[in-house]
Amino acid sequence: MNRRNFLKNSALAAAIAASPLSLRSGLGSETAWKTKLKKALIGGYPTEDVLSLWKRNGFTGMESTDWQAGTEKAEKARLVAEKLEMEIHSVLRGWTNFNSPDTAQVQQDIESVELTLQTAKGYGASAVLLVPCRTGGVLPKPDEFRVKFDPDTLMVSQVVEGDNTPYQGYIEAQNHATKTSIEAVRKLIPMAEKTGVVIALENVWNNLWVTPDFFAAFVKSFRNPWIKAYFDLGNNVRYAKTEDYLYALGNEIVKLHVKDFRIDRSLPNHGQFVEIRTGSVNWPSVRKAIDDIGYNGYMTIEGGSDPIEKKSADLDLIIAGK
Repeated sequence: MNRRNFLKNSALAAAIAASPLSLRSGLGSETAWKTKLKKALIGGYPTEDVLSLWKRNGFTGMESTDWQAGTEKAEKARLVAEKLEMEIHSVLRGWTNFNSPDTAQVQQDIESVELTLQTAKGYGASAVLLVPCRTGGVLPKPDEFRVKFDPDTLMVSQVVEGDNTPYQGYIEAQNHATKTSIEAVRKLIPMAEKTGVVIALENVWNNLWVTPDFFAAFVKSFRNPWIKAYFDLGNNVRYAKTEDYLYALGNEIVKLHVKDFRIDRSLPNHGQFVEIRTGSVNWPSVRKAIDDIGYNGYMTIEGGSDPIEKKSADLDLIIAGK
């Protein structure tokens, strides 16, 4: 190596050593993967102070929980985000009660999602996270689920191998939730199309559509470009490998949440949520699956108590496949 190259390489090495981990961990990742992933966090109404802080720490997007902001207020936030070269990429509506026996409640929730879609348009967001409903009763343990369902009607006939008598109430509730959720979500398609905002369905600990093939079948049953999936990489690992969901859903996925969960079958919930990269999610394998299905878009961290600098650095490592 000649003196010029030696000095050049020495300077580069020094710069890398002095740079933050969040930058060093991403070096070379652009050429290692076909897909491009962006970093986001969840927050309330977007303010300049919050967005500026996040940008300084390497994030480019926000998922807003303020779904009731309305179009005018959301448009103001959008201008603030654009000034900072940030993006309010999605809106978290969360739980609704589309399986409620109270028709007034169902209609109220449908209207709330319509408002969310209008708010999302104002923010400039491309998707709204929606959990259609939840149910309970006597359920199998997470690792016992062996769901059989009709691929045409999505009606469930079995949730475990062997005797399903103890779970008949749950099976009936599951089938009712599927029917009512499909009916309600279909009513929302015209507003999704009008606003240009995708309804991204999530099944977050609602005891519904828990297996990879079943959740994928539910989302695909709409056969509509305005109904897709919002998948959380840590929520369902107690049922099956995260990668299995990614491959089952494929290009139905429009958004990804980043969480981690440490499996412990001795605990009531078969484990507990932990900081990202400290649980049972196999992140290198997940990164490969994300690349294999061709997902390009936001990785939005949900929850966690780590400082923002640590979250940013850990997400960089995940994006780099580590």
